[in-house]
Amino acid sequence: MSPGVFVTGTDTGVGKTLAACALVHALRARGLRVAPMKPVAAGAVSRDGAWANEDTLALARAAGPDAPPLEAITPVLLREPMAPHIAAAREGRAIALDALVEAHRRLAAQCDFTVVEGVGGFRVPLGPTEDAGDLAVALGLPVVLVVGMRLGCLNHALLTAESVGRAGLALAGWIANAIDPAMAGIDENVAALGERLAAPLLGRFAFAPDASASDLAGLLDVSPLIA
Repeated sequence: MSPGVFVTGTDTGVGKTLAACALVHALRARGLRVAPMKPVAAGAVSRDGAWANEDTLALARAAGPDAPPLEAITPVLLREPMAPHIAAAREGRAIALDALVEAHRRLAAQCDFTVVEGVGGFRVPLGPTEDAGDLAVALGLPVVLVVGMRLGCLNHALLTAESVGRAGLALAGWIANAIDPAMAGIDENVAALGERLAAPLLGRFAFAPDASASDLAGLLDVSPLIA
């Protein structure tokens, strides 16, 4: 099986998809065949008569001409944009980790590296007893943490890193993404996390709502992920 990472965030809306797409671009620039995956997505839009998730579409674009089919990138697509276990229950579905692991195995067999984006934060429920962290454990992938730089991010980042460690997973690196242009002391906050997170800072994104993932890829150092 090829190597890969599981991308999680300190919360919903912190730029996890943007960071995952930038990672795909950066790894492809190293000459790797990269398969993106977002195993579970909640929130679908109609595209050419079919339903798709915007994050799934972004990951497919980042992967380029060799992108897997959308249904391979996102095996579990839920219609409503809400917590996945609630959306699944409303549709009368159950999210089975074994099936997601098998779907990842098939993707990994066809590439050099997989970038798997989680849904929401690390402990977002996927069912009555399982959450996104359990999915990361089942996949056995090291974790990249996307920190949405805003007031409160220190606590959220450190708690997430602690949860990753307790799950028995390695924190492979973290990305600082500025999502609040008015955040005071952002440099000091980044420094504080650098002192406390036992993982390398892979890159730092300034606040830029219109930034493209391909441009941000140039700000990432993916060497620790492929060493």
